[in-house]
Amino acid sequence: MSRRKKGDVVNGWVCLDKPLEMGSTEAVSKIRRLFNAQKAGHAGTLDPLASGILPIALGEATKTVPFMMEAEKVYRFTINWGVSTDSLDREGEITARSGVRPSVEAVRAALPAFVGEIDQVPPQYSAIKVDGQRAYDLARDGVEFELATRRVTIHEAAVTDAPDPDHVEITMRTGKGVYVRSLARDLAAALGAEGHVSALRRERVGPFSMENAVTLDSLEEMVHRGAASEGLLPVATALDDIPELAVTDQDAFSLRQGRPIVLLPRQVETLKSRLREGSRTVSAFQGRTLVALGQLRAGRLEPDRVFNLQ
Repeated sequence: MSRRKKGDVVNGWVCLDKPLEMGSTEAVSKIRRLFNAQKAGHAGTLDPLASGILPIALGEATKTVPFMMEAEKVYRFTINWGVSTDSLDREGEITARSGVRPSVEAVRAALPAFVGEIDQVPPQYSAIKVDGQRAYDLARDGVEFELATRRVTIHEAAVTDAPDPDHVEITMRTGKGVYVRSLARDLAAALGAEGHVSALRRERVGPFSMENAVTLDSLEEMVHRGAASEGLLPVATALDDIPELAVTDQDAFSLRQGRPIVLLPRQVETLKSRLREGSRTVSAFQGRTLVALGQLRAGRLEPDRVFNLQ
């Protein structure tokens, strides 16, 4: 006999505006408890010293988390000139000081070198594993190690504020795997200065943005008045750039059984015209209900993730 899962069946996404001083794991736990959900996960870690968008998946939405890992992100952050730290943010130990205060014009002139595909070394204080251990644990223990350079993409970066000579605010749109703290470190080095990230806010992760975000306080209020569903976004929210296929009841049944379905030539051509470059993934809908995610191959849709949303 299978053991009954604890909690309620809750399926959907919460676009949480994560507060400062709260870790991503703690945020997921709070949301899971609020909804009494059986299963929860998040798409893209956000440090305790950062605030902003943390998409949290509940129930069947956890099956779409991998698609959010590829999503574009928008960050707004402040660099504090004059001091560098070992963690590259305001929490770390001071490692260097400088009287250099780059002008706004100098920052703007330097930023284009960091736009496009660039090589970036992650911070020592990061969750990357080194010989089975987290880099931040090794760094805290004083262990010397090097992290490999990674190829990442920054689509846009611009100065959006400069309140005083000690601070500059930058907003950037990135691909996956970009570290804001590394960008601040490398920009300071390029300008012959010292600096660290003193404030960081993530404003978008794919389709999740400040426009559809909720705070913990507002979620608690919804739950207390029995309207928790108001804080949920559909499971398919994470699939906004994946082409949709409308399927019949019979095809929906086959997909849920893990069996491929045969498509009409016109369906194949339409889907191919909408696929992202290098992707074969298609989402199948029975009416407005997400049935499956599958791969388009040889005129058929072969399911690889099936959803229980009936």
